Amino acid sequence: MADQTTGTSSSAGASPEDWTKIAAGIGERSQRLLSDFLSRTAQDPTRALSVGMGDAMNIGQAFMELTTRMWSNPQKLVQAQMSLWTDYMELWRSTTLRMMGQQATPIAQPAKDDSRFKDDAWQQNEIFDFIKQSYLLSSRWLQSTVKDVDGMDPQTQRKVDFYTRQFADALAPTNFALTNPAVLRATIESKGENLVKGLEHLLNDLEKGGGRLRISMTDEKAFKVGENVAVTPGKVVAQTDMMQLIQYVPTTEQVKDTPILIIPPWINKYYILDLRPKNSLVKWLTDQGYTTFIVSWVNPGEAHADKRFEDYMHEGAIAAKDAVIKSTGVKKINIVGYCLGGTLLAATLAYLKAKGDNSINTATYLTALTDFREVGDIRVFVDEEQVSSLEKRMTNAGGYLEGADMATTFNMLRSNDLIWSFVVNNYLLGKEPFPFDLLYWNSDSTRMPKAMHTFYLRNMYLENNLAKPGGITLDGVPIDLGTIKVPSYMISCKEDHIAPWISTFEGTKLFGGETRFVLSGSGHIGGVVNPPAANKYGYWTNDKKGLSADAWIASATEHPGSWWVNWEKWLAPKSGELVPARKLGDGKLKVIEDAPGSYVTKR
Repeated sequence: MADQTTGTSSSAGASPEDWTKIAAGIGERSQRLLSDFLSRTAQDPTRALSVGMGDAMNIGQAFMELTTRMWSNPQKLVQAQMSLWTDYMELWRSTTLRMMGQQATPIAQPAKDDSRFKDDAWQQNEIFDFIKQSYLLSSRWLQSTVKDVDGMDPQTQRKVDFYTRQFADALAPTNFALTNPAVLRATIESKGENLVKGLEHLLNDLEKGGGRLRISMTDEKAFKVGENVAVTPGKVVAQTDMMQLIQYVPTTEQVKDTPILIIPPWINKYYILDLRPKNSLVKWLTDQGYTTFIVSWVNPGEAHADKRFEDYMHEGAIAAKDAVIKSTGVKKINIVGYCLGGTLLAATLAYLKAKGDNSINTATYLTALTDFREVGDIRVFVDEEQVSSLEKRMTNAGGYLEGADMATTFNMLRSNDLIWSFVVNNYLLGKEPFPFDLLYWNSDSTRMPKAMHTFYLRNMYLENNLAKPGGITLDGVPIDLGTIKVPSYMISCKEDHIAPWISTFEGTKLFGGETRFVLSGSGHIGGVVNPPAANKYGYWTNDKKGLSADAWIASATEHPGSWWVNWEKWLAPKSGELVPARKLGDGKLKVIEDAPGSYVTKR
């Protein structure tokens, strides 16, 4: 009987005949949905399913080498197998005790931060508890076995470890309807409506991705740039082929004399720092009395295929810096670089120093890599074969890398959180994605122009040339980070999977001036977008010099709250006296259009 309150149907007492009718109805509706999708695909060839990339990442070759080396030491393989059997024997014994009503200690437990098994049935039901522990034992055995193979080169070992983990994550019982108690419950209660709805979501995501699965992480219709995200009042006051410069309306009668310019990464769009008023860094800065500017990068297309790293420097960072100085009439500015924007900032400061330009007052780096020796799992995607293959793909695709490809790479670094949790929610449970501003931003990806991207991957990730004095040359100028003398503040995040903090910490040894390193809790985004009012995560400080990363964290002091407050205490004394708030359009730069501007709205 249908539950009129919830809109679902209860089928706990359904007969086999009822289930036959239910299954037939599901099959009929599913077939109709598939037929509709295939019909639309046939009418529009651009929606045809992707044939894939082949083995551009040499994954097959890596696993062939793994297999060869594993069988060269069969005794070790037999020992690993015996260890797994022993664990299974203990699991069977433990499960038997539980089924007899006795207490038994779990053989395998999920990690504290593993949210896949939070449903009570995984603990309370003996069968599901067995399935859970069996999976944990097998996946851990698989990963430890491939990790403990002698004689493999580091890059091959990274690939094997990473893709073995991807394989293990994909096979989790939570990802299948028949072994996920929450999905089974939903299927019974709704008479399979969840699976039909999930199929509809799946087909919609395939259509949205032009044949490639583009998983919906949030309700994209719930947000619109300039209406409920990126809403801090401001104006576009300068523009180049590569960026628009936004100046924000002051919220205080007086402001610090030295303005702030923020250079975000161009992998995603700038408004991660201006999501909504409650978590907007730019709004918070204006409220603290800073004249605040931010770069909004262009979403490049075929016309930008030949744009170089130098073009992002000249038409982006330097052009924005010059415009801020022209607008405010100051001689020096404070400047902030986030992620790739911080890497560009470091190179730009060395370039400006060589040119005799001393217009930068302070530099702040937000989760920015300048030493790329150890970059974590992202190294899996960057080697000579893959970069060469990627270069060919970009050439054939019009001279740029699609934003969806970049997004997939970063999502794979946290596949359980950013892939499989949505597969379960959207396709198995049939639920609508929850409206979440950060995930909306994450889905609003941007392209990467071929010339810049290949330079970046080769010189930073493959050869680590930025960390070497004179290792790269930008428009004839050898870049030496040791010449950077301006005071620097570096914030990194303890759980960052894109710019690991131990690697960003190495950047403190490259600059020639005073550098303060601060470590925030959480990850690459959450640790940065951490407003004081939220009172989350905390941060660590340590002013001792000459320490290794391990020694630094061992003797660091932990503080509650947001690093924003610590940064502002460092920045304020360096930002000059108070002056009357600057009105937009009154300076030497005229207003082009209202914020957030037109560059950011191009998806």
